[in-house]
Amino acid sequence: MRTAVIAAAVVVVAAAWWWTREEEGGAVLPGDLDEVLDGAAQAVDGITGGVMKLSAMSKVTAAVLRDRNVQAFLRVIRRGEGTADEGGYKRLFGGGTFSSFADHPRTVVAKSGYRSSAAGAYQAMTSTWDETAKIMGLPDFSPASQDLFAVGRIAARGALADVIAGRLETAISRCANEWASLPGSPYGQPVISMATARAVFAGAGGYEERAAA
Repeated sequence: MRTAVIAAAVVVVAAAWWWTREEEGGAVLPGDLDEVLDGAAQAVDGITGGVMKLSAMSKVTAAVLRDRNVQAFLRVIRRGEGTADEGGYKRLFGGGTFSSFADHPRTVVAKSGYRSSAAGAYQAMTSTWDETAKIMGLPDFSPASQDLFAVGRIAARGALADVIAGRLETAISRCANEWASLPGSPYGQPVISMATARAVFAGAGGYEERAAA
C-alpha cells in the first residue's frame, strides 16, 4: 500500500511539473513553487489520507465571521503570512500592493528566486482563489470576501469546528498544509512558533478549550 501511495504521489507531482514545462514553452522556471505545487499538494493530500473536503466550503456563511475564535484564528494566519496590518488585504507576494478589490489581482511576482501570484490578507494564489470563489460564490476580492475565503479553506481542511471550540493546536495542525507559515507546516518555509500563535490568538480575543481535569 505504501509503495502504491508513493508512486501515485510521484505521478501527481510529475504531471504538475510537466504542465508547467509545457506552459513555459519547454523551460521550467525554478521559482514556480506555489502555482505548480499547490495543485499537486492538494492531490497528494487526498492520496496520502490528508483531510481536504472542498464541499464543506459551500456550507460556510458570513455569520461564522461573528465568532470570536474564528476572528482570532484569522489573525493568527495573517500574523504568519505577514499581512496583519490593515494594508494586508492589498498585499502582493514580495510586499507590493494592488489597487482594486474587483477581483484577485492575478499578478505573478518574481522575487528572491520565487514566482508567486499570492495576494491579499491570506496570500491566496490565483488557482486556489478561483476554486474557492466558485464554490462559495464570492463576488469580488474585497476584505469581506477574503475573510470568507479563509474560513472556507479552514472548513475544507476539516478544522472549522476545532477553531470554534478553541482546539487551537488541532486547528493549526489541520491548516498547516494550507498556510505554509503555520507551525508544523511541511513546506520548509519559515513558520511562526506555537507560542506566537497562542499569543496572537489570545490577544485577538480567542479562547482555548480547557483540558479535562
